[in-house]
Amino acid sequence: MKQVVQNYRSGELAVLDVPVPGCKPGGVLVRTAYSLISTGTELMKVSEAGMSMLGKARSRPDQVAKVMQSVTANGVPATYRKVMGKLDSYTPLGYSLCGVVEQVGAGVDDVKVGDLVACAGNEHALHAELNWVPKNLYTPVPDGLAPRHAAFGTVGSIALQGVRQGEPQLGEVALVVGLGLIGQLVVQLLTASGVRVVGADPDPARCELAVRLGAVACGDPGSAVVEGAVAELTGGHGVDQVYLAAGGGSNQPVELAARLSRDRGRVVDIGKCRLDLPWNAYYEKELDVRFSRSYGPGRYDPEYELEGRDYPIGYVRWTERRNLACFLDLLARGSVDVEPLVSHVADFDDAVETYRRLKDGELKAVTALFRYPGPTADTGTGARAEAPAVAVPAVRRGGEPSAPARPAGSPVRLAFVGAGNYATSMLLPHLARREGVELSAVVTTTALSAANAKRKFGFTAATTDLDAVLGDPSVDAVFVVTRHSSHAELTRRALLAGKAVFVEKPLALTEDELAGVLATVEESGNDRLQVGFNRRFAPLLREARERFGARTGPASLRYLVNAGRLAHGSWYLQQNTEGSRFIGEGGHFIDTANWLLGADPVSVYALATPGNEDLQVVLRYPDGSTATISYVTTGAPGFPKETLDLVADGKVLRLDDFVRASVHDGSRRRWGSSRLPRARDKGQSAELAAFVRAVRTGGPMPVPLESLAATTAATLAVRTGLAHGAPVTLAGPR
Repeated sequence: MKQVVQNYRSGELAVLDVPVPGCKPGGVLVRTAYSLISTGTELMKVSEAGMSMLGKARSRPDQVAKVMQSVTANGVPATYRKVMGKLDSYTPLGYSLCGVVEQVGAGVDDVKVGDLVACAGNEHALHAELNWVPKNLYTPVPDGLAPRHAAFGTVGSIALQGVRQGEPQLGEVALVVGLGLIGQLVVQLLTASGVRVVGADPDPARCELAVRLGAVACGDPGSAVVEGAVAELTGGHGVDQVYLAAGGGSNQPVELAARLSRDRGRVVDIGKCRLDLPWNAYYEKELDVRFSRSYGPGRYDPEYELEGRDYPIGYVRWTERRNLACFLDLLARGSVDVEPLVSHVADFDDAVETYRRLKDGELKAVTALFRYPGPTADTGTGARAEAPAVAVPAVRRGGEPSAPARPAGSPVRLAFVGAGNYATSMLLPHLARREGVELSAVVTTTALSAANAKRKFGFTAATTDLDAVLGDPSVDAVFVVTRHSSHAELTRRALLAGKAVFVEKPLALTEDELAGVLATVEESGNDRLQVGFNRRFAPLLREARERFGARTGPASLRYLVNAGRLAHGSWYLQQNTEGSRFIGEGGHFIDTANWLLGADPVSVYALATPGNEDLQVVLRYPDGSTATISYVTTGAPGFPKETLDLVADGKVLRLDDFVRASVHDGSRRRWGSSRLPRARDKGQSAELAAFVRAVRTGGPMPVPLESLAATTAATLAVRTGLAHGAPVTLAGPR
């Protein structure tokens, strides 16, 4: 299928061939009929992408701050790879469309194949021929409403949420500053609510359009027309509400709002304009400044948007999806008219040229639409997207594991399931340049990420069909680099297909999942499994352990992990589906302790501060050694993430965030790594080399399966220990 994408580093716009997205549970696969081009938001992104690197930095100081924080935590090389990886990736455009349901995922019962739906979301309602859309981001289109009009659903919801924030009442007077697409819709929604509207915009054509759509008067923000109309309509008191739907760097909109508002009026920011509030003016009138967050309640909440968890209507009357349905109803009943806002309709194949004309000002449009080829949305006909296969791949049963060496000279062929940030910044750069490795296929559920990975790292194929890859006899090993909730099941499937498997941590989220993986190893006879516990492969830590030497008595190990707080909206916070943060990451630190101490733990004791923000995990080992892992999120962001001390036999090993290391012994001799800080190497390259070597030669996996299972069991035991407030014994074979 085709999709509009942009490379933020170069500014390149393209219509790219990408795989068809899979139809996941809780959503629908939609074939697009019309998608709307936001001439404000999207053109701003297009313009930013055309800037120099310095220009990009100046336009996004918030992102620059994040980069500097990453430099402090991870070092310049890792941060550079991460930033360049993001900048040099294709990113999607679009967030408002109408189309036909082609496939219905499990758990969806409110629409069927062939239904016309309006869809929202800058990750799901993209300028693409097919989109997977979760339940709370689509709504059925009322009978009789034209698909090209229903494509306005998302921007209409943005305008509607802004009006709701202003709480308009019959007979009031409102000022709308900025008469672009959102402003024009706000004018109509206010008029439909019985509010008299004055508009302000420097473009005479937009002012004329707003008057045709219901405004009493419109004019330039600095003209006497606007002030005169406000004075006449309000008896000199000022407007009840001001809606800021303008963009740009001018502070004129907020100053105009203060001047023309009545005492204790309401000012609602819908657009993205400068907000240097003149303190005296806002204080003297005690103005109520409000913000409107996108489409409404539910926006940026992954449990609402991705998992389909609705808010009770008795507590949240107008959610994101209800706003979308309400706006379509207003369109269907004629209370709002969007046809006058359609300035241009372009064929989807002409998308790049359309953006160019809009950016250069050659095409002046309040709204432009893309019209897609194929069956019309009005009939809802056409070939359905092929449903993902559910057949279990061929199973290798019983007997000893078969791990023949590769024929001399033949490459090790790898497939990736998942191509997220970690895979593309920490794994694939090492593999793409490794001799004797062939990247055969990348499998994702979102088409564009697969296409990006194929383009950047040279995969032979990009697809959404996992079964086809697992059934391909030429694939030697599968990398599972997806979200945590899918690791165990994908690992089982790949093992049953006879593949060597590299799965990112965690291996499992529950004891049952871990038992299922081990049962699969027993059933299939395939134990070719590696979990991404990379710290034990870090060159600096390995050298320090060698310098420390053998020990004779028990050891004490302290591991401080300054994990920091997660950004709002991070999927790591979705504990109901993705497990706790420690289950997701803690295996790294337990595995490192196990490797340094040369044994698996026999008990786990965990304590936490209120809210489980900071954890103390104490591991006890057969020889009496202990390891204490302090996993904290409340520390200073600039402090190193990982510091480790190992004490035994009168010796101390110290690791400072994989940058420096030292060993002290009782004879006052000391070994220290170079005073010049090393780039942080946490072992990914060496770990991958060991895994590829094992696959190529048929030799043992880099870490014994028993150790992987013990580390996973100990990680899961932290949750049990927190629940019961007592040590958890790890007994029996693992």
